[in-house]
Amino acid sequence: MTTVYFIRHAEPDFEVHDDLLRPLTVKGHADAKLVTAYLKDKEIDEVLSSPYLRAIDTVKDFADESGLNIKVIYEFRERKVDSAWIEDFTSFSKKQWEDFDYKLADGESLREVQERNIKALNDVLLLHKGKNIVIGTHGTALSTIINYYQNTYGYEDFEKMKRLMPWIVKMQFNIDVCEKISKINITE
Repeated sequence: MTTVYFIRHAEPDFEVHDDLLRPLTVKGHADAKLVTAYLKDKEIDEVLSSPYLRAIDTVKDFADESGLNIKVIYEFRERKVDSAWIEDFTSFSKKQWEDFDYKLADGESLREVQERNIKALNDVLLLHKGKNIVIGTHGTALSTIINYYQNTYGYEDFEKMKRLMPWIVKMQFNIDVCEKISKINITE
């Protein structure tokens, strides 16, 4: 059995519009310690992350305390919405969940995000068979992964999850078959 702990990043500073370099807030850094506390007895073998700073920084404290390096996997990045900042993100998100192929001119559809993330996940599962793995990730990317294995997971679930930062989703795999998904809110 391979166990993957997807860690949705802690609270980011939305004043920074550069998606790649958006840092965690002070609260986000404090909440990253909750991630460390949760993971400390899970016998983690590998720590992987999206290349985005907020995802890396959410798992960094755990990796440092465990003596593990963070391996950046570019394909686990968050979806590209567009080259410009989207003011009405809620309407945009709803439209994407209604039509998995909908995207803006310079962005990605949810289907593209899902395919990219599932391919990366399958590569990880093949390479780290039987291991316990942490993956620093993002809300939309993680939601598309959950949707792949539980097709009833949709926009309403995404809306509920949007405010959960950090958030952990534990998935257990037999080869590449997802046997169990557990959603864990560590901030309650």
